[in-house]
Amino acid sequence: QVQLVESGGDLVQPGGSLSLSCAASGIGTNLYLMAWYRQAPGKERELVATVLFSNITNYADSVKGRFTISRDNAWSTMHLQMNSLKPEDTAVYYCHAKSFQGDDYWGQGTQVTVSS
Repeated sequence: QVQLVESGGDLVQPGGSLSLSCAASGIGTNLYLMAWYRQAPGKERELVATVLFSNITNYADSVKGRFTISRDNAWSTMHLQMNSLKPEDTAVYYCHAKSFQGDDYWGQGTQVTVSS
């Protein structure tokens, strides 16, 4: 059974840091990419960062220079280090994985709130 479980969401003050983790099980290593998405209240889900099988990373312009995505070689864990957090980063953050066959997997999400 495929499972993606996010953790690390919390309430943090503006300018603070937070690290999110995604634990993957049942997926194996046949993944094309893993990614973090986020969805703020009243807004569409948006792509935050991706890491490919080649370890190439990509970021949304809004988080470039502040967020860092990483994964382990076994595709069992993915992280998102978030620094210099802003109130507009407040959202539910979702872990996503896509296989080479095009199968999509999603986690349940973890809440990140940036507020003083």
